[in-house]
Amino acid sequence: MTSQTLNTVPTPQQIRRAPKALLHDHLDGGLRPATIVELAAETGYDALPETEAEPLERWFRQAADSGSLERYLETFSHTVGVMQTREALKRVAAECAEDLAADGVVYAEIRFAPEQHLEKGLTLEEVVEAVNEGFREGERNAHAAGHRIRVGALLTAMRHAARALEIAELANRYRELGVVGFDIAGAEAGHPPTRHLDAFEYLKRENNHFTIHAGEAFGLPSIWQALQWCGADRLGHGVRIIDDVQEEDDGSVKLGRLASYVRDKRIPLELCPSSNLQTGAAPSYEEHPIGVLRRLHFRATVNTDNRLMSGTSMSQEFEHLVRTFHYTLDDMQWFTVNAMKSAFIPFDERLAMINEVIKPGYAELKSEWLFRD
Repeated sequence: MTSQTLNTVPTPQQIRRAPKALLHDHLDGGLRPATIVELAAETGYDALPETEAEPLERWFRQAADSGSLERYLETFSHTVGVMQTREALKRVAAECAEDLAADGVVYAEIRFAPEQHLEKGLTLEEVVEAVNEGFREGERNAHAAGHRIRVGALLTAMRHAARALEIAELANRYRELGVVGFDIAGAEAGHPPTRHLDAFEYLKRENNHFTIHAGEAFGLPSIWQALQWCGADRLGHGVRIIDDVQEEDDGSVKLGRLASYVRDKRIPLELCPSSNLQTGAAPSYEEHPIGVLRRLHFRATVNTDNRLMSGTSMSQEFEHLVRTFHYTLDDMQWFTVNAMKSAFIPFDERLAMINEVIKPGYAELKSEWLFRD
């Protein structure tokens, strides 16, 4: 084994220790199974399919892997069902930050839809404040445990509903108080982002940031609308941009106009490999478009989407990619720097995270071969 190989091939332990940045993770998709059970008992939620943590964890994974959209969506009814009180939201948010930090994530933007947490009388503002309080508590707990993480909130509006402008205004009011941007989510087919143009135009007037779920279940028209009509800063998933990339028999590649635009403008793609396999956006890790998109130098990032439903973490996502595409620590650093460049925090803070946290962290990992027995 050469020094160069030792210098760059990451072990599972190195992958876990490597500093990672996460842009696409849903708060209601990452709960600890034991927490769901306990919150159900505390809040009176009686619809869980299993009442013990391990069987419940298996049920979530099986439902998400079933190939049935109805069963997949049912999983969120249970997590959202136990996230209807201030204390529940605060706890879930704190544990989210702690779990990510323990996995080596140093920066994360976590999205949630405030409108889905009003069943027990909370206001939209109370939901946001509870989640933000939980994130701050989780950051402190992580630091006490020897980990560092910074978490920002993305407020999501549901694309099948009619509250996008209201949620956009909420995101703008809390933009200096822990909220870093806005998102829309939900079924793409039949619910184009252009239905919410008023929200996106408002955010642009306010010089605020937003990402749009696009190009996952639906194809290029969804991406085109998100960018050219709505003006998205990033694409949530965006994996179907591969439909505008043509690989020739001789190995050459031809980009269509939309793919060229996305690459040339450095529009970030919030790719979620394991989730994409569950939803059918990609048939396997080997055939996942991230391999081509990395090779063509799109602004690709690696994300978890829903850690509970996919049974995943950032480290596991990178382990899959390392095994599949033989990625090195240099590749991991490239994806991580891409994510940090694309974060919705001020430029100087992004630059400091890259130069003072991410690059030194990878440099240390890459130097370890010098000290092996």
